[in-house]
Parts: sequence; C-alpha cells; structure tokens
Amino acid sequence: MILAIDAGNTNIVLGGISEGKTAFIARIGTDKNKTSDEYAVQIKILIELNGLSTTDFEGGIISSVVPQLNDILKKAVHKVIDCMPLIVGPGIKTGLNIKIDNPAQLGSDLVVGAVAAIALYPKPLMVIDMGTATTICVVDKNSCYRGGVIIPGVKVSMESLTKNAAQLQGISIEAPRKAIGTNTIDCMRSGTVFGNAALIDGMLDRMALEIEGTPTIVATGGLSSTIIPYCKHDIILNDELLLYGLEIIYRKNMLSEA
Repeated sequence: MILAIDAGNTNIVLGGISEGKTAFIARIGTDKNKTSDEYAVQIKILIELNGLSTTDFEGGIISSVVPQLNDILKKAVHKVIDCMPLIVGPGIKTGLNIKIDNPAQLGSDLVVGAVAAIALYPKPLMVIDMGTATTICVVDKNSCYRGGVIIPGVKVSMESLTKNAAQLQGISIEAPRKAIGTNTIDCMRSGTVFGNAALIDGMLDRMALEIEGTPTIVATGGLSSTIIPYCKHDIILNDELLLYGLEIIYRKNMLSEA
C-alpha cells in the first residue's frame, strides 16, 4: 500500500491505496504555517484512526499546488512511514502527452487527474475538479492533454460575495427546493448550486464543440458531489480519482527504477 497525498489550496486529501483500491480517504485543512512535525502528527493519527499502521505503507507520493508545503509534507511523510515520498513535478514520469503552450505551467493536480481518467474511462475525456478553483481539462481520443479552463471556485465566489455585499451573510452550500428563491438564503443557495451547475453545463457544451468525438465526463473534488448532481450532462462522480492517479504515477516511477 502507498500513502497518496493531494495538497490543494483549501484541503489536503490523503489516502491509503493499493492496486486501485482505497483503504481510507481523509481530509485535513491546508495550513502553510504548520510545521512538518504538526503535519506528521495529523497524518499518523488519521492512519491509525482508520485501523492501519504506519508500517503498512511501502512508500508515498505527493501532488501539491502549494509549493510552500512541498518540502514540509515530504518531511512529514518521511517521519510517519520512514520512506521518502515522490513529488509529482519535474523529473517524474507520468506518461501523459501534454499538448499545451507551456507544459511546465500545468498543475500537478491536473496531470494526476488526467492520468487516472485515461486509465479508467473511454476517451476523449473532460475531467472536472471542484476545489478552491473549478477546473475542466480535456484529453483527446489519442490520450493527449489538450488544455482546459479555470473558473473561480464555488466557495471562493461565495466568500467574495458575502465579503463585498454588506447585507448578505455566509450560508451553507446546499440546494434549495426550487430555482426561484423567495428569501435571501434560498436565493443565494440557488445562485450558488444551480448557477454553478448551469455554468459547468454551458462550459461543457462550448468545449465539446472544439474536440473530436463524444467525451466521457468525470468529476472529482470536495464540492463535486454538491454541484454535479444538478448538471444536465451525464457526469461520473469519482472522489478517489486523484488518489488512483497518484498510485499509477508511483508505480510507473518505481518500475523505471527497478
């Protein structure tokens, strides 16, 4: 089993995965001020809370879009499982053929999601990841990464709205009973949930016009289960997508070193 970690701007998702099967998945808040010791304690506790031992892991791999945390998380994982984890980035074999203007600009989370989707689903593909930002990336019928879009995330948009509109308060993100709200909270919920679902539907339609073939659409990320059910497109929800992709990349690099 390997320890796979996906570090985002809001949450860090970690899990134990072996041959595509997850033993556990957990989330902790991203905090750039935490030390490697503090992260090590959290990771160790989560492993043990899920009935596992730190000795169950043969290695680890990290995907991070927070560069300040790369070394901190690397040290934390080493302390917990006594193995130096791989970091998805320059020098790591992914097998992904990236056809964009500057491949070095592509976030490691998008790389990992595309690698997993290619292994699991028919191509062409659109992969939606709903976190701090909402991203949609495209993989063509030949398994080449062609590009995508970046949209302000659901929570980021809501926080901006409540911060800049004096009479609007923070709300939980959940769907109201109907699209036309009759009170402030339901109006905000409708705009947030149904509005983001409609946005995704519209972007999928536009992007589909620019690719050859009918795409398989996959969604992952912390907010996908809240928004995606209200989209009109047929979209596969897979909360474990990035962990699966991390295992594929880990095995690919271990085999190349053998």
